[in-house]
Amino acid sequence: MTPKTKIIIVGGGVGGLELATKLGDNLGRKNKAEIILIDRNQSHLWKPLLHEVAAGSLDDSIDAISYLAHANDHYFRFELGCLKNIDRKKKTITLEIHDKNGQILIPERKLNFNILVIALGSVSNDFSIDGVKEYCIFLDNPNEAHRFHSKMLNLFFNYANQKKINKSNDAINVVIVGGGATGVELCAELYNTMEQLINYGFLKKNKKDILNVTLIEAGERILPALPLRISTVVHNELKKIGVRVLTKTMVVKADFSGFYTQLGKKIDADLMVWVAGIKVPDFMQKIGGLITNKINQLVVKSTLQTTLDDSIFAIGDCACCLKKDGGFVPPRAQAAHQMATLCYKNIIFLLQGKKLQDYVYIDHGSLISLSHFATIGNLMGNLMRNDIMIEGRIARIMYILLYRMHQIALHGYLKTGLIMLVNAINRIIRPKLKLY
Repeated sequence: MTPKTKIIIVGGGVGGLELATKLGDNLGRKNKAEIILIDRNQSHLWKPLLHEVAAGSLDDSIDAISYLAHANDHYFRFELGCLKNIDRKKKTITLEIHDKNGQILIPERKLNFNILVIALGSVSNDFSIDGVKEYCIFLDNPNEAHRFHSKMLNLFFNYANQKKINKSNDAINVVIVGGGATGVELCAELYNTMEQLINYGFLKKNKKDILNVTLIEAGERILPALPLRISTVVHNELKKIGVRVLTKTMVVKADFSGFYTQLGKKIDADLMVWVAGIKVPDFMQKIGGLITNKINQLVVKSTLQTTLDDSIFAIGDCACCLKKDGGFVPPRAQAAHQMATLCYKNIIFLLQGKKLQDYVYIDHGSLISLSHFATIGNLMGNLMRNDIMIEGRIARIMYILLYRMHQIALHGYLKTGLIMLVNAINRIIRPKLKLY
């Protein structure tokens, strides 16, 4: 009996989990291949939601997906582990997993593969700036979001209690470095958190005394990947909310009390967040002898296969893929979704001996949610000569639909509809803010 093709996917983010689900529902269900998904965590959460988890607007215990349960429902296998090495000659990968203190939780082990897909995503890039790694929170995963949430609540609770004793108590200073979508959206969610605490009667109603949020961006403007008119509108909306926006400001150092800029100024902070730039984890640099770029992304061909090994694919943030019109595919959820769809087709074609298709990035636009204050974005991207700018209720609906599309890819229409019904009920019976 001919052994089944073994397809291993490393990384259970947007692209990795969608790909594992598609392959499992097709090849795994028909017993034509063995599909294995590997991740260092036991559950999946859509990464663009992490800022809501951090601010307490979203309870990830409801929205998170168990890899084990999802694998059982979609005919693939899940294994807990962290990629350590790739042996391309023997077609094996080495896995192990450590705890926060570096102690081995699961010993090193090897798995054979016929086809390997790397979908590890990305982490924040500290650019080796002194003090950033030690004193800042990086919103790369749910654990970091929980850490931020805990520290934020402690600051609010301490502020409320101290205010009763000392009325001249200073405001809470939160400083966020990185003017991309995550940094911008987190700013707005923090003011939403403050408003909810006021509504609960926990904080007094003079908002200006409670919270100071500063957003630092090294470039000319926030949201540099988006059209200028959208960046300008979002900038103005943030200022209306109360956010202090500093552009053309380079951070050169951080310590326990704040950031230091290139001009020698210090920006005091009680809570420090770093969301400026991305990179692939350092262990991926030239892993298995594969070609990587300066931020450790695997360089891939237009078919999403790595340049030195056609049996190894890379998708999502960890893939360095050229666009046909020049430049590189941006590290965005919609790109990971599109790559997963094409990678699925190309793996089927590879098994059938057919010619593989080229990946063409389609920019469907971008949407920025400023909590309940505003939603702003552009639609269609490069599908039309001019972007369509949208705001308000329509923009908010489109923003929510992006997440629903991801859920549909994982669960199908019926189950996603039921999830939406449960969410609607939860909005009625559950508090608007997670306070634990």
